[in-house]
Amino acid sequence: MLIGPTVEAGTVLQIIGDAIVAPLTERPASAEIGKRLFVSRESGHCVLCHRVEGLDAPFQGDIGPQLSDVGDRLSPGQLRLRIVDSSILNAQTIMPPYYRSENLHRVANAYEGETVLTALQIEHLVAYLSQRRSDMP
Repeated sequence: MLIGPTVEAGTVLQIIGDAIVAPLTERPASAEIGKRLFVSRESGHCVLCHRVEGLDAPFQGDIGPQLSDVGDRLSPGQLRLRIVDSSILNAQTIMPPYYRSENLHRVANAYEGETVLTALQIEHLVAYLSQRRSDMP
């Protein structure tokens, strides 16, 4: 067991293996909201680097892994850790940490000490990506 980075409001995340098993918030998450965050330019904008087959979003990226069936490959806890801060698993990753507020570079003054996404937004994305399976149309 590892203790992960300090994030929003000084919370320390508990990492077990390659996952953050516990949800970041007790509030219920919505896969539909997660889908909107996935394509939103103002939030996650995950489609900038990732592709999901059948998703109505133009100009999907191919820098990151294809995520059409990611729910078959990764557990919710594994997804959560990768979204929170993928550099914990791979120091050379180009994926930004979406839920880390310390040791960041080139952050505008207005955003210092802030996370890119909130705990609930992370959980919405986990809900959406967890349901992405190979048997989906």
